[in-house]
Amino acid sequence: MMTSIVLLKVEPRKINEIAEALADMDGISEVYSVGGRFDLVAVVRVQKNEDLAELVTNQMVQLEGIRETESMVAYRAYSRHDLDCLFSVGLD
Repeated sequence: MMTSIVLLKVEPRKINEIAEALADMDGISEVYSVGGRFDLVAVVRVQKNEDLAELVTNQMVQLEGIRETESMVAYRAYSRHDLDCLFSVGLD
């Protein structure tokens, strides 16, 4: 499993529409509206590099209103949340 962060610049009137469309796409686990240089941040979790390429270059580009994207591939996670999930499996 690989994780990528995709930063998006979006036309202002399309932010909510695009955020909802992204959230419905397979492989996108979370979408955040943010302040700063970018408008949206999408967290992508896919099996392989080709899946990320398909999502960004074939599916996202079909959404009208996305002006620019910047993708970052995560190498390692340091999140306490992720570690807690691993160690709590089966402890319900």
